[in-house]
Amino acid sequence: MTDIQHSGNGRAPQRVATIFDVARQAGVSTKTVSRVLNNEARVAEETLARVRAAVADLDYRPNPNARSLAGRRSYLIGLFYDNPSSNYMADIKAGAIRRCQEKGYHLLTEPCEADDPSLPRLMVGVATRFRLDGLILTPPIVDRKDVLDAIAAANVPLVRIAPRLEPDRTAHVHMDDEAAARLAADHLADLGHKRLGMILGHPDHGAAELRQRGFLTAAAARGLTLSPAHILPGDFSFAGGFAAAEQLLALPDRPTAIFAGNDDMAAATVAAANKHGLQVPRDLSVVGFDDSPIARVIWPPLTTIRQPTMGMAAAAVDLLIGDGEPAPDRQLGFELMVRQSTGPVAHAST
Repeated sequence: MTDIQHSGNGRAPQRVATIFDVARQAGVSTKTVSRVLNNEARVAEETLARVRAAVADLDYRPNPNARSLAGRRSYLIGLFYDNPSSNYMADIKAGAIRRCQEKGYHLLTEPCEADDPSLPRLMVGVATRFRLDGLILTPPIVDRKDVLDAIAAANVPLVRIAPRLEPDRTAHVHMDDEAAARLAADHLADLGHKRLGMILGHPDHGAAELRQRGFLTAAAARGLTLSPAHILPGDFSFAGGFAAAEQLLALPDRPTAIFAGNDDMAAATVAAANKHGLQVPRDLSVVGFDDSPIARVIWPPLTTIRQPTMGMAAAAVDLLIGDGEPAPDRQLGFELMVRQSTGPVAHAST
């Protein structure tokens, strides 16, 4: 079902302010107000401040229908997704919605099945029916060639978040997943861990492969080799992560530290450790990836890679509406957030 996200202020019904009211209160022309609302250049800072103050004071909301007729825009952006991590998608949506609100746009979100053969037709149909100004795709949909072909044929602007295949085919936003995973491996090695485990993400997600490669490369550079039994699939979901962690923790030579490909699976690993009577981090260190909300609300809080998920979604909106630098892609940074789920290896368990 299509869900158009927007904000409300909860006030009682009242006369809706117009662009003329804003112009009158700010002491400028309606054309100047329009320039400010459309983020056009060559507006003096003092004038910009007056107009924005009037917009806020009057709670002025531009009429998207009138604006689209005037500028041939709908001021609607579509976000299509199929991702097992609800925490990751919550951040993607939040980042895109916030930036859309700042720029006077609305976000239309469409959950879908990544392997649905009718997906190309569905996307083009939604884009045409709602006259979308562009589409944002998330993994794993970003790598479906038939989808990309259909969107290109329909001449719909597109930005992809973290594509693996043909990244330069469209504008895209990404981070260096491989380097981030190397940082996670180095952190565990620095704490003295030698028996490392890894829970992999979904094989259709390009990030899963990059994170695996980065972690294994860094571990090897520190003289550590992961046995095949210590590397299990988890598909980026809590349930998948829990099942994988159960297997790893039941091994006679169980890992003393586990790197999970996202926070959902890392949180599941902490839960599995509790089930097995293990204390985190005394008996098991756990590192996640994303720094999604779950990383900060479970106990102990997760050591994790802070992926700029909301920032990537906001950057995708910027690229679609042509705001900011004109580069066809943007790479955002990352950070290792060290919290209480990791600690020095216990000598008794090495």
